[in-house]
Amino acid sequence: MPSDLTEMVSVRYMVDDVDAAIDFYTKHLGFTLRMNAAPAFADVARGRLRLLLSGPSSSAGRPMPDGTVPAPGGWNRIHLIVGDIAAEVERLRAAGLTFRNDVVTGPGGQQILLEDPSGNVVELFQPAAEN
Repeated sequence: MPSDLTEMVSVRYMVDDVDAAIDFYTKHLGFTLRMNAAPAFADVARGRLRLLLSGPSSSAGRPMPDGTVPAPGGWNRIHLIVGDIAAEVERLRAAGLTFRNDVVTGPGGQQILLEDPSGNVVELFQPAAEN
């Protein structure tokens, strides 16, 4: 296995449209396209995060033995650190992207949930300022 893959963390998202997912992640979130086998599959990366985008015709989209078909959406998510959450939200809303909620603040910082074109969640997170 190539050493660059062993240094990466891989996450697989089921998507409805691989080309739309490639556009979303590369155009809006700074990912780089590593491989495009649309409509079945694509591989994008940001830093050490490798995101595998699997369409309905991919091997990952095949039904389970009980007939359950893998589908996009849900609440599991990748977590991206941002320096200015307000500016990122403004930029992404101006681009017409969809959020599940508004920015919420907790003890560790602020977060908001962005949806990709298939409904998969990307959490944008700005850590709280250290005192």
